[in-house]
Amino acid sequence: MRFRWDWIERVLSVPYVPTLGPVHPDSPLPHLFAAVVAAAGTGCFLPYDKDRRWSDRKAERVLVDGIEHDRRRTLVPTFLERGAGTVRVHVYWDGLASAVDLARHLADVHGAARARVVSFLGPDEVEARAQGSTRVQLKDFNDGPGRVPDVPVQEAKQLPEGAGFAEFAEAMAADGFAFLHGQIRTGTVGPVLVVSHGGRVAGAIGPMETMADAAGAVRLLPQYFGVLPQHRGRGYGRALWRAAMHWGHQHGAAYQLLQTEVGGASDRLCAAEGLESLGAVHQMEARAPGGREVGPMFRS
Repeated sequence: MRFRWDWIERVLSVPYVPTLGPVHPDSPLPHLFAAVVAAAGTGCFLPYDKDRRWSDRKAERVLVDGIEHDRRRTLVPTFLERGAGTVRVHVYWDGLASAVDLARHLADVHGAARARVVSFLGPDEVEARAQGSTRVQLKDFNDGPGRVPDVPVQEAKQLPEGAGFAEFAEAMAADGFAFLHGQIRTGTVGPVLVVSHGGRVAGAIGPMETMADAAGAVRLLPQYFGVLPQHRGRGYGRALWRAAMHWGHQHGAAYQLLQTEVGGASDRLCAAEGLESLGAVHQMEARAPGGREVGPMFRS
């Protein structure tokens, strides 16, 4: 399967590559689309895949035989092996109804419990059609790291005994911190930054790590980020985010890409800190677990 890049380029409203996620707008996009197809079914990570820090095997692959590609639209299905399996059809430009049908069909073929459709909104479309979307945000370190945190931030490994990071991680398990705490105990991830309240961990961001992208530019990788509900509204989240940006700048990152729930607290924070919106990613269920089918929420 070979993509006609002139067909994709005209309908690519967000720089997002199946199995890789959002990428920098200056990335070699034709190479990336070809590379994820070439790697399909091998279980191998591409050298610039951010997910390779968590596993030794790639859990999501492009379903090459299911790709639909013409002048008007491109549908790229993937299969995520995690759990009971998820088929996702990435639809570039028109054809949402066709993508729903394709997702349901491929879920049946591959025995996947879930079928989803991933569509995209350009930067000027996000506010009007934001429900259920995540915004892709770009922090460019050529503009500097931004303002310094106005609340003390330190590394988790510098915490005194009894500071309660384990309890924090358990309370924030839904935000990924229980998983992160397990990774910290194995010593396989970078530092985690924390803020404390009354001597106990109130919020954290991490792990702090960088990786070269497909063009060789160093990027700050996405982090788990959260503040305990009882300590929100004190500026702790803003302090953590600013400390993370300073860490990235000091460690040679050229940029960071983040995904934030449109209208959520992190989304508002990124807007206030001057990040550039690259558009949004919308996921909808074509079929939820249990076989319940769901119709299109909107047409692209």
